[in-house]
Amino acid sequence: MVKLMHILIASAALLAAAVAGPALAASPAGSLAAQIERGKYLATAGDCVACHTQTGEAPFSGGVAIASPLGTIYSTNITPSRKSGVGAYTQEQFNRAVRGGVRADGSHLYPAMPYTAYAKVNDDDMAALYAYFMHGVTASDNAPPPTQLPFPFNIRASMAVWNALFLDTQPFVADKSKSVEWNRGAYLAQGLAHCSTCHTPRNFLMAEKHDLYLQGGSLGTWYAPAITPGKNGWDQQALMDYLRTGHAKNGATAAGPMLEAIDKSFAKMDPQDIQAMAAYLSDLPGAKHDATPAAVVPPVSGSDIAEMAGKASAGEQLYRNSCAACHQNNGDGMRGLPALRNHTVLHQPNADNVSMAILEGVWPEEGQGMPGFAHELSDQQIADLSNYVMTTFGPGKANTDAGRVAALRQGGAASPLLWLARGGMLAAVVLLIFLLLAWRRRKTA
Repeated sequence: MVKLMHILIASAALLAAAVAGPALAASPAGSLAAQIERGKYLATAGDCVACHTQTGEAPFSGGVAIASPLGTIYSTNITPSRKSGVGAYTQEQFNRAVRGGVRADGSHLYPAMPYTAYAKVNDDDMAALYAYFMHGVTASDNAPPPTQLPFPFNIRASMAVWNALFLDTQPFVADKSKSVEWNRGAYLAQGLAHCSTCHTPRNFLMAEKHDLYLQGGSLGTWYAPAITPGKNGWDQQALMDYLRTGHAKNGATAAGPMLEAIDKSFAKMDPQDIQAMAAYLSDLPGAKHDATPAAVVPPVSGSDIAEMAGKASAGEQLYRNSCAACHQNNGDGMRGLPALRNHTVLHQPNADNVSMAILEGVWPEEGQGMPGFAHELSDQQIADLSNYVMTTFGPGKANTDAGRVAALRQGGAASPLLWLARGGMLAAVVLLIFLLLAWRRRKTA
């Protein structure tokens, strides 16, 4: 009986060590240097640098402008500066900010900072992150611009109500019916990697729809596709390759925020952790609202191209002038550049990512990039070009127009919540005036 108890305790310890990560298992207990190093790895897994570091500025000194449907949010300084950063934070205050969205002064953060996901991070990892940001990061006194959202969202105290409704403060709990690898992947994907922040659609109050977990959502500009098992060749190996390199055997190539996450986070992570995340993601239930089935578009022959030359549409003419030199007229790509024909991006429920790639370009940290055409093409031209690519090299189930491209160019459409809140405030003011007038008439009578 005692031997059996020891076996059970040892098994539980191994599961906890695996969920905490390989750095914990290899770190001497109580070693500050090891804890700092582990915290550095965890900060990489959380992709903290992407939102808190401006190009050419001190790491983690903040000031990055983050577009949201409610307005621009500027990231904070999270260096150990006591003047502008988090240098005066206690461990408890640091934990409350990262996992609860409340700063040391009691003011609330906006959920553009994914504290709703970081709430899953365990206490040991939080201690390592605190050690890293206090002792492993160079202090900077850079003071980022203040975030000034329109009324009533500039009242940060309103986030207390939102948190009460939507913030789950329960740290990650391992599923004993799953493997150690699966639990490690779930811990990372649900927590530090904050996959659901982008890939889960949101309701009108900007909270994630948990019944559509990881089944695709708009970021206002780019569309984060479903990453549950689907019909476009996303098996475990494809996921691993994509997270490590931004390319997969199903033809997918990363762009936009996902490319940034790969370059700055996933590509720098332990391959075992990437494998664990892929194991978790590939084991999830399939999407309820899957992307367009991956119908294979046959290649365009040379005779077909010649026949179409005299009756090219506006989109086709733009493609030939701006894109064919790299992607070829038949969309098969050349010189190592990706093929457009049957690309996974063409099977999404909208054309936003095609339009955004044309507007902004695609610039990996290493390798060949694609220039943006925002300053060369009008909204109508980008819409024509997007529609041509979607219908010629993909299944042709989604298209766009100049109005949508104009909204993408401006950072996305404003949230209906903005107008709803303003309408509610206006109705409250009208009601108050009505009540005051009624009270005065009654008093006069």
